[in-house]
Formats: sequence, structure tokens, C-alpha cells
Amino acid sequence: MPVPRPPIRCGIIGTGGIANAHAHALTELGGRAELTAVAEIDPARAADFTGRFPVPAVYGDAEVMLEKERLDLVHICTPPKTHVPLAIAAMRAGVPALVEKPTALSLAEMDELVEVEAETGVPVLTVFQHRFGPAAVRLRRLVSSGVLGRPLVATCETLWFRDDAYFDVPWRGRWEVEGGGPTMGHGIHQFDLLLSVLGPWTELTALAGRLSRPTDTEDVSMALARFENGAMATVINSVVSPRETSRLRFDFEHATVELEHLYGYREADWRFTPAPGHEDLSELWLAGDEPDLESGHRLQIEAVVDALAAGTEPGVSLAEARRTMEFAAATYASAFQGRPIGAGQITRNDPFNRSMDGGAVPWAPLKETTA
Repeated sequence: MPVPRPPIRCGIIGTGGIANAHAHALTELGGRAELTAVAEIDPARAADFTGRFPVPAVYGDAEVMLEKERLDLVHICTPPKTHVPLAIAAMRAGVPALVEKPTALSLAEMDELVEVEAETGVPVLTVFQHRFGPAAVRLRRLVSSGVLGRPLVATCETLWFRDDAYFDVPWRGRWEVEGGGPTMGHGIHQFDLLLSVLGPWTELTALAGRLSRPTDTEDVSMALARFENGAMATVINSVVSPRETSRLRFDFEHATVELEHLYGYREADWRFTPAPGHEDLSELWLAGDEPDLESGHRLQIEAVVDALAAGTEPGVSLAEARRTMEFAAATYASAFQGRPIGAGQITRNDPFNRSMDGGAVPWAPLKETTA
């Protein structure tokens, strides 16, 4: 009989709302993972969290936790501005980090993470859980096999609603703390899934505006994108849409594949329509025997835990996350500069490399930038 592997020892930094999803996921993995420590600067919030999820050790300082605990994985569930310094601290401590989106606030910060990862050999992963739903995995497999034909047209819509009170939280809607509006904080999950299916993008043209909400950032953005394989896509991100929905549609040569959900999908949220003469493809779409699980944190965290236990490479890597982050940066750069932006065009000295706003937000005073 195979020898049981010891559980992956996990720590969580930050015990706000999203940490609950991580803790729930860990509790559902049976003996494969265990939550052994948390770090939280707010004692009351830490007490509330550990009342729901008993944890052997609680720290008020993340670096102390990383130093004292023997961890195999740390979940970073703090506001976006803190993601990079905490991820670097984890790498320096030899602990792989799973970071909530966005991984960083800028491409420059992403490249800093890449450098430290290369130096330490310790990975940083990003939470993009919609990649891990069974139907998304199946779709990428069918695309890779070529049976659907070439991808031609796609649409990606994150049409959500956040009222003014939502932005009362100090770090929301501020470039320097959250990195951007719905492009960075809401729609990024959907267009990351789009990119995981269509592959590398080559050029985009975008618009962005602050139409209604009391924010420094945009509350709506729209992009037209072209991909290396020739496909073309539209991407819309909004927090001013009363009937909320998240929609993706892929038109291939031989089939259309559609998804409509809100914050997580199941099998019933997908629709497969074969092109005339290709009706047999429906059988391939329905052939999967995967359990019908929601595309939430549990599936990605399970995949990460299993990969760490097996010594294989877990997802989503910094290289993949950077491509998604670059799509966001190019959306802002195109919208604020009024021109198309190509992949790889935002280089080291570009202001949109240093911050998503590029010091060029049309509804705010221009920032002073340094070369």
C-alpha cells in the first residue's frame, strides 16, 4: 500500500472576507492539508476568524509567522497593496505563496516578484480559480486537440454592480492601494479565463471612464483585442450594471461555447452549440465524467496542494499571471493615451509599467513622474 503523504501545512495572512473562502477550501481537503497558523494585525478580526476556523497558532506579524512556523504554503489574503512585500517575505522564508488577485499593483512589481522567484527558487502563485472548473479544463483540452477548429470571435463581460457605499472601505477605488477599478479588481477573473483559452494576445484598443462611482479609478472599461492565433475579442468590465452577470462566449470554426454565471459556475452554466455538420462534437463536450463542482477557491487550492505534495508545478504561475496583468495595464494605457497597445510594448521605463494609471488619468490631475 502507498505510504500516506503528510498534510500540506498552510498559513493564512489576513483574515478578512476572502480568507474564509481559503479556510473553507482547506477544511474540505480532508487530511491532504491543514491550517496551522494565521497572521492578522487586528486582534478582534483574528479572534472572529479563529472562532470559525480553529487554528493552533495566531500571530500579529506575518514575518514572525513565516520565521517560526514550518509552512509548505502561505495564502496571502490582504489588501492588494501588501501583496508584493508579503510574497517576497514568503519567498525569502522559503515558503510558496498563493496570492489573491491582483498579484501586484503594476508590471514593475510583477517583475520584482519574478526576479526574487528566480533568485530563491520559491514560487508565487495567483488565485485565478475560474481556470480550474471542470468545464474550463475540458474546453482548453478540446481547443488544444484542434477538434473545435480555430478560435475566431470571443466576448468577455463582467457586468457587476457596486453601490457608492461599497467604496467606503478605504482601500477600494484607489489607484495606489487597489491598483485600479473593475479592470483590476473584478473583471480580471473573467478575462484571465478568456486568455487561458485563447492564448497570447497581441494588440488591444480600449476605453475607460469614471461614469458614476465615487472613486479615483475607472468604474467601466472596454477593450477590443487581437490574439496570436488571429482571434478577436471584446472585453467589458463594469461595476455600474444593476442586472449582474458574468458572460463568456467563444466562437470556433466548428462550435460556439458559452458561459453565463455570476461569481462561480457549474456545468449548467455552460452551453455548447456545434456548427452544422459537426453535431458529433456535442458528444465530446458531454463526455466528461468530472464531478459538478463550482469554480470556487476549493478547486484551485486542491490543485495547488496536490501539486506541492507530488512535487509538480502548481498553477497559476507568475508568467501566466503577468500576461493577464499586462492585458490590464494595456487596457489602461490604451484608454488613457487614445492609441492601440501591443503586447510587450509597455517596457521598463513606460509610466504604465510603474503604475496602472500611468500618471495619465483624464479625470484627475496629472501625477509627476520620474524617468
